[in-house]
Amino acid sequence: MKKHTIASHNITILFWVQFFSTISFLQPVMTLFYMERGLTESEIFLVLMCWSGAVMLGEVPAGVFADRFGAKKSFIIGGFIKIISYSFLFIAQEPWLFFLYSGLNGFSVTFFSGADEALIYESLKESDEQNLMDHAMGKIQSAGFISMIAAVLFGAYMAKDLREDQFQLLIGLGMLFYIIELILLFFVKNPSNQASYRENPFTQVVKGIKVIRKCPSLLWMFMNVTLVFIPAAAVYDYFNQPLFTNAGIPVAYIGILYAIAAVIGYFSSNSVGWMASRYSRVFLMHVTGWIAVIGLVISAIFGETLWMIIGAFFLLRFVRSIRYPIYSQLSNDIIPSEVRATTISLLSILDSVLDLIVFGLLSFVAIKGVPTILLGCAIVAMIGTILPIKAKVLK
Repeated sequence: MKKHTIASHNITILFWVQFFSTISFLQPVMTLFYMERGLTESEIFLVLMCWSGAVMLGEVPAGVFADRFGAKKSFIIGGFIKIISYSFLFIAQEPWLFFLYSGLNGFSVTFFSGADEALIYESLKESDEQNLMDHAMGKIQSAGFISMIAAVLFGAYMAKDLREDQFQLLIGLGMLFYIIELILLFFVKNPSNQASYRENPFTQVVKGIKVIRKCPSLLWMFMNVTLVFIPAAAVYDYFNQPLFTNAGIPVAYIGILYAIAAVIGYFSSNSVGWMASRYSRVFLMHVTGWIAVIGLVISAIFGETLWMIIGAFFLLRFVRSIRYPIYSQLSNDIIPSEVRATTISLLSILDSVLDLIVFGLLSFVAIKGVPTILLGCAIVAMIGTILPIKAKVLK
């Protein structure tokens, strides 16, 4: 990758933004935190559904905003809303406060979703390096794994007794790092061709819809990615903690597992470019999809076998670390520049709809326990994996 370009600048800034934005000291105990505050498994699914519902409502407006006014302004607004949402965790004791937190947090994400990919892809185009999109996204994603190592070790250890004062400390530290993230966002530079689109917002949405309609392979590819991600990442992340504790792992040790997984994710993300140069991106997508299915099945069936669930946990973390950068390359090769963020946001609406459907269905079986939830996740991931993926041949 060339140095001293707008692409290298933005990739560096977003690397550090990702570093600070993913520092969640509550992450290794988040589900246990919810349960200590009185939420049931079904209410936790409602928290997830509030997040997805907010994303569904906010994606198109946020995507249009990013295409019209540039990613930088979009990021800054999202950063402000994120800090406001996280502050509710200080006082949340009733379910409705958790729902409010989740909804605002989901809305904040829409100002980054699509805009970050559009920013990087358009930045790379200015130096004729758009073929390195998966490499760039893998590098940015790897920052989250670095920060996660320290955050999960510290968070799990500090919350080992699951006391209220321990939770308050972790929330406060998280707020501090999110403020640093917001400051860094002011240093993002908009590519010259990204902030020049000034057509009517409705026209942008219509053009985004036409892009999707004219390219069914983009839609199938997205369905493949999201139907694996929802069960193997979104749902699994919320229920691996009770899975670990039921298998006899102390809370403090969960942080160690998360840290090891972060190391695996870091090296996997940085190896995406190497893997894509040796194997077909389509092949990698299908293989990792089946690995996700296997990991979920193992977690469901061998929930009391310690080493089996730990192995499945590492497999699933490996899968999520490489699928998104590869998908980002495949999809952005297809989407036109002028409505890139809007088109990605339209696809994210579908993601939110699928979130609500999957979370809703799994909430009905949640009363039967975590193994049943994970078996349901495996079925959803299998459906996603068998959907076709076709790469665009670049000229």
